[in-house]
Amino acid sequence: MTLPTFADVRDAAARIAPYALVTPVLRSDRIDALVGAAVVFKCENLQRGGAFKFRGATNAVWSLGDEDAARGVVTHSSGNHGNALAMAARTRGITAHVVVPEGAVKTKVDAIVAAGATVHRCAPTTAAREAKAAELMASTGATLVHPYADPRVMAGQGTLVPELLRQAPGIDTILFPVGGGGLASGCSIAAHGIDPAIVLFGAEPEGADDAARSLEADERVGPFTAHTICDGLRTLIGEPNFHVLREQAVTVLRVSDVEVVSAMRLLWSELRIVVEPSSATVLAALLRYPERVNGRRVGAVLTGGNVDLDDLPW
Repeated sequence: MTLPTFADVRDAAARIAPYALVTPVLRSDRIDALVGAAVVFKCENLQRGGAFKFRGATNAVWSLGDEDAARGVVTHSSGNHGNALAMAARTRGITAHVVVPEGAVKTKVDAIVAAGATVHRCAPTTAAREAKAAELMASTGATLVHPYADPRVMAGQGTLVPELLRQAPGIDTILFPVGGGGLASGCSIAAHGIDPAIVLFGAEPEGADDAARSLEADERVGPFTAHTICDGLRTLIGEPNFHVLREQAVTVLRVSDVEVVSAMRLLWSELRIVVEPSSATVLAALLRYPERVNGRRVGAVLTGGNVDLDDLPW
């Protein structure tokens, strides 16, 4: 697969500008004191659809030629990417098929349906998701928009970085959650395309630490069973995404679910925002490893806010 370049990120920013929001940044004196760094949070939980995923999905949808677009798009997703693709498809007036594994968060599935996509259920395994998506591609002619291993998706996710650096000049460190690696890849390419000296960290739950283990072993690990409340980060890192993280010298920091829940509560008390457990990994990492960022200017990406208020983890 051809990996995206910084030029692709710039093109994506222009392509999605009519549709995606420029999300705000927030900060807290108390969090700065706890971490020992100047931290700004890029609030992608306030993006359309409640997550950063709208950026990549919109770039992918609007990158299609008219003939391909007319046949629609298909993906497999536990929630946010499926919702984002459905919303992006609606901006172009095309159909979207989303394969959703059993056990996905109900509020996220409801959002996919509300956005106008056709939902197709499957078993909660990567193999089942991919098989169902392939079946739909064959029967409809729809184009696959992979949740994280699609270069158009990676480039779209990376568009948040130029925004962040314009909003908070002087940032020398960027921290983002790592799941399949679409966001991490796009942000890494964008950040080092602007300033190669920016230090990059990923945050990953201990119960789904495949990216950290892959980088330590210098080769991508195989499938695993995730044990974490961070439902958006339970996916095995993609092959191209792993290569980007290795090439861009990303360091992945592990955090526990207990630390994630504590960080969620702190973000509510300090910033008055509710974020998903996956988002809170960045603050959990800052609190667990303050020596990594002491005295630095940090941009931390809050990836989504699609939580079930009837099923909060406390």
